[in-house]
Amino acid sequence: MTLSVLVAGGSGFLGTHLRSELSARGHVVTSLVRRPPRTGAEVRWDPEAGVLDATVVEAADVVVNLAGSPTVGNPHSRRWARELEESRVRTTSLIAERVAASTRKPAFLAGNGISYYGDHGETMLTEASDSRGHALLTEVTRVWQAAADPAVEAGARVCVLRTSPVMDRRSAPLQQLRLLFKAGLGGRLGNGRQYMPMSSLRDWVGAVVHLAEHPDAAGAFNICLPVAPTNAEFTAALARAVHRPAIVPVPGPALRLAAGAMGPELLGSVNVRPAALEDVGYEFRDPDVETMLATGLRATS
Repeated sequence: MTLSVLVAGGSGFLGTHLRSELSARGHVVTSLVRRPPRTGAEVRWDPEAGVLDATVVEAADVVVNLAGSPTVGNPHSRRWARELEESRVRTTSLIAERVAASTRKPAFLAGNGISYYGDHGETMLTEASDSRGHALLTEVTRVWQAAADPAVEAGARVCVLRTSPVMDRRSAPLQQLRLLFKAGLGGRLGNGRQYMPMSSLRDWVGAVVHLAEHPDAAGAFNICLPVAPTNAEFTAALARAVHRPAIVPVPGPALRLAAGAMGPELLGSVNVRPAALEDVGYEFRDPDVETMLATGLRATS
């Protein structure tokens, strides 16, 4: 079945690959852009001004929102932190309101983050687990998810995409980590015992396409490896993959000082699995950290 898919934030790294895969599968993809459209596959919107043509949403079968300011920035800047939240809430709220007001109620795949859970130590987490703590990204993901509520309350099919860091050599964070480890400067963060969920690019794209194509899928979905590695396990696997030792650990106190508001993302432990994604039949191509790194580090053109 061919779907009409409307994508916000489609010019970023993840969005570009998602649009490509959707098109390759025969779906009709339209991108929401903030500049004047250059092709018939683009429609202008202005989330800051609350401008989004309701007829464009009405015509869609699925709307995907990946829009938001970069998570890479100055972790000591209040302005950066404020824009991180506002850019996500603003775009999600606008789309959710248009979906809620529509007649056809297209499915809404709402971008979000795995930081929703906060630090749970070694406890195994699924989509049913609680959100705890007051780390920056944890608080952002809570209000970000709540912004999609109008679409949920209106009866639309809503999938919350709790995305973990996507590991690919062409993009952060693996792009930088690969160079650091190849220079022999890699090492565990703190004691290395914290669990760090992550995903390969092809599984992130595959999971989102799977959710778009399966009308029975709704609710929150963790997009991450079936088994989360600890930081020490990831460090050892990446060192093996680039054939370098990993002997330069970063002490926890120093990391907290340098990383500021992002410190909890590096030292907090989120031992999460993609239970809901597995329940709707998604089969991972990269089920563990070794295969994920092999895929993510593979030479590409």
